[in-house]
Amino acid sequence: MKYLSVFLVLISFASCQITETITIKSDGSGTVEIEQIREENSYMQIAGEEYSKENVFQDTTYIFQDYINKYNENFVKYKAEEQQLFQKYAKVKVHLKRSSFEKEYKNELSLHFNKVSEIPDLFKTENYASDIQHNYALSAENYYYRITYDFDGKTFKRLVSIINAAEFEKAKRESEQFVAKYGASNLVQNYTLKYHFPMKIRSVSNSKATIGSDGKSLTLELLISDFLRDPEITNLEVVLE
Repeated sequence: MKYLSVFLVLISFASCQITETITIKSDGSGTVEIEQIREENSYMQIAGEEYSKENVFQDTTYIFQDYINKYNENFVKYKAEEQQLFQKYAKVKVHLKRSSFEKEYKNELSLHFNKVSEIPDLFKTENYASDIQHNYALSAENYYYRITYDFDGKTFKRLVSIINAAEFEKAKRESEQFVAKYGASNLVQNYTLKYHFPMKIRSVSNSKATIGSDGKSLTLELLISDFLRDPEITNLEVVLE
């Protein structure tokens, strides 16, 4: 499966609100949830007359392990390190709802983890499920960035690494083209990080993050187009008391 251009990703995300929520307990375990909801007024501005022609209904829930089991004949053909990568997603729960009648489009990804470093790059979940189903090469590895997480009991890190410099430069150009074309349309394309910690926060590396009134939570809000143009703006280091 070939790399999907950032411009096309922006078209699909430009009318969305994405919220990534992580809750960490005192023992280091917790939950991570990503919710992507299409904002209909924004989508209508992009889709135009095609908006009224939509005719789709899907309401699907699955655990990634279901794909490993169902398509095990394909799964066992992958290299050992690729199988280990898939296993990181084994417990991820996916809920997809697409209804042109109800005008409700949302993706929900969730995982209960024992330690923060177990959290995979959840946005790649559907790509990997498709890879196993169709016996593709690892399509999600064509992304130009990678997201990882870590927590040692005192310091939490969200690290975004650029892994393909050429595609990164291409992403910046395509994001600029998108902003030039749709920037005046006032589209909803919010990307929000909401993190909850077991202790109070001493410091946050990103100056745009807001610490909650309880002192144990933070929120970082930005635009999806800004994230795709420069994913590293979501890097975070949070030091707890």
